[in-house]
Amino acid sequence: MDVRRRSEEPVYPSKVFAADEKPLKPHKKQQQQQQEDKNTLLIDASDALPLPLYLTNGLFFTMFFSVMYFLLSRWREKIRNSTPLHVVTLSELGAIVSLIASVIYLLGFFGIGFVQTFVSRGNNDSWDENDEEFLLKEDSRCGPATTLGCAPPARQISPMAPPQPSMSMVEKPAPLVTSASSEEDEEIIKSVVQGKIPSYSLESKLGDCKRAASIRKEVMQRITGKSLEGLPLEGFNYESILGQCCEMPIGYVQIPVGIAGPLLLNGKEFSVPMATTEGCLVASTNRGCKAIYASGGATCILLRDGMTRAPCVRFGTAKRAAELKFFVEDPIKFETLANVFNQSSRFARLQRIQCAIAGKNLYMRFVCSTGDAMGMNMVSKGVQNVLDYLQNEYPDMDVIGISGNFCSDKKPAAVNWIEGRGKSVVCEAIITEEVVKKVLKTEVAALVELNMLKNLTGSAMAGALGGFNAHASNIVSAVFIATGQDPAQNIESSHCITMMEAVNDGKDLHISVTMPSIEVGTVGGGTQLASQSACLNLLGVKGANREAPGSNARLLATVVAGSVLAGELSLMSAISAGQLVNSHMKYNRSTKDVTKASS
Repeated sequence: MDVRRRSEEPVYPSKVFAADEKPLKPHKKQQQQQQEDKNTLLIDASDALPLPLYLTNGLFFTMFFSVMYFLLSRWREKIRNSTPLHVVTLSELGAIVSLIASVIYLLGFFGIGFVQTFVSRGNNDSWDENDEEFLLKEDSRCGPATTLGCAPPARQISPMAPPQPSMSMVEKPAPLVTSASSEEDEEIIKSVVQGKIPSYSLESKLGDCKRAASIRKEVMQRITGKSLEGLPLEGFNYESILGQCCEMPIGYVQIPVGIAGPLLLNGKEFSVPMATTEGCLVASTNRGCKAIYASGGATCILLRDGMTRAPCVRFGTAKRAAELKFFVEDPIKFETLANVFNQSSRFARLQRIQCAIAGKNLYMRFVCSTGDAMGMNMVSKGVQNVLDYLQNEYPDMDVIGISGNFCSDKKPAAVNWIEGRGKSVVCEAIITEEVVKKVLKTEVAALVELNMLKNLTGSAMAGALGGFNAHASNIVSAVFIATGQDPAQNIESSHCITMMEAVNDGKDLHISVTMPSIEVGTVGGGTQLASQSACLNLLGVKGANREAPGSNARLLATVVAGSVLAGELSLMSAISAGQLVNSHMKYNRSTKDVTKASS
C-alpha cells in the first residue's frame, strides 16, 4: 500500500468531526500563497534568452539536423575511402561540438516543459465537495484507530489530490475460469488439476460422460491458461463414444457436410455426402457428377475384397523360417489354418496367406473377408488364433509382433498398390464430346494430353507410389469423414491411377480410375455415431446387410470410386481450361474482414 507522507503541521486543527459536521475549506489566501510558492520553483526559460523562444527553438532544431546531415555524409565518405572514423578534421570537430550543444539545449527545453506541465496540473487540481467526501469515505473505511497505511482521522484531510486506489481496487482482467455448475464439480475440477484424480477416470467415477467431458474441458483451460470457448460441448452423445471412438473427450469439432450429385453409378443414383473445409471441392465434384449423369452414368466393378494383417515371427535360422513358409503355403495345411482362423468370427473367412522372408524373419500376410466391417480387429483376432496354433507346431518360433508392416496399414506401400487391400475397384465412364464442351468447358484432346503429362509422366517423375491421379485423396477424405471411416486409412485408400483416352473417332472421352485398396466398412468404429450414420443412411448402406453380408461395404467402396471419378474429371477439366485459379479465388477465399474477426 502506498503510504503518503503528511505535512507536520496540519491545515486544519486536530479535531475529530461529527458525522454531520464538515471541515472548513482552506482560505483563498492560503491557496494563493501555496500557488506562488510552487511557481517560484520554476524558471521561465525565455527570460534567459536574447532571442524570442520560438526563434531560439528553430535555430537549435536547424543546427541539430544540419550538423547530423553533415556528419553522416562525412562518415559515409570515410567508409567508402577506408578512412578511420576516429580521424577527425577541424570542421568535423566543430560539428560535433555544435551537435552536443544543440542536444543539451533540446533536452533542457523539453525537461523544463515537462516540469511545467506537471506542476500546472497540480496547481489546477480543484478542491470541491466531491474531493472532501472522497477523503472522508477513505478515512471512515480506515476506522478511528491508527493502523498500517491509515493515519488518525484528523490528519487525513489535507489539500492534496485524492489518493490512488490500491491494487485491490483496480479492475483486473477476468480469469480464464468458467464457474462450475455445482460445488461438487468445482471440488472435482480442483482435484484433477492437483493430480489427485486422473482425468481418464472421470467417466467411471461420475457415471455421466457429458459431465466428465465438461469437467475435463474446464481442467484443461485452467491448466493451460488457454480458452476453449470455441470448442462446443452441447449437442453430442458422449455415451456413444465411450470405449469405442475417443478417450478423454472435451468436446467435438464441427465440419460442414456438403452434397455432390446425383451420381449415376451402375444405374442407381447416389447423393454423396462430403465433409470438408476446402472450398470448391464439393462444387467441383458436383460438376463431375453432372457430366457423368449427362453422359449416361458410370460403371463400377469390384475386383477383390480382402483385409490384411501380417505378423512378423523369427527363428534361430533362415532354414526354420523357410520350413514354416512351406508349411503355410501347403494347400492341405492351409485348410487347417483356415478353420482355426475362421473360428474367431462368423464373418471372417481366410482367403490366402502370402509369405516373405528376410533372413531368419518370416512375414505372413493374412488376407480375409470381413463382411460389412472394415475388419482390422476381426482379422487381428483370427491371426492371433493361428499364431497360437503354430506355436504348438513350432515351439522355437518367436512372435515379434502381430503387425510387421507387411500388411500394410496407414502407410503408402507397394504391396497394397500391387496386391490390393480392402476393396479393389475400377470405375469408368464415357463422356460425350458435347458434355465435355458445354459442361466441362474444354476439349477431349486437351484432357487426354494433360492426363498423360500430369497424372502419368509427372507422377512418375516425382517417384509417386499409387499417386497417378489429380486429387483422389481429396474426395476419399471427405467421404471417409462424413461416413465414419478411419481418416488415416485415406493413405492407402487414395491409391489411384486415372486414365483418359479419346474414343469414337476421337470425339468422346473414356475416363477410368483404378483403386486397389479402398478400406471401408458400414458397421463398427465411427459408423455408429449419429451424424455419420445419417450419411450412410443417405447412401443406403447403413449398418450390416443381413441378406448378403458385406454387400453394404462393397457398395460404399464403389460410391467412393465413382465420386473420385467425378472429382478427377472436373479438376482435370478446370486445369485444362485454365479455370483452376479463378474458381479457387471465387469459391475458396473468405470475404470476412480478418482484422475485425480477430478483434
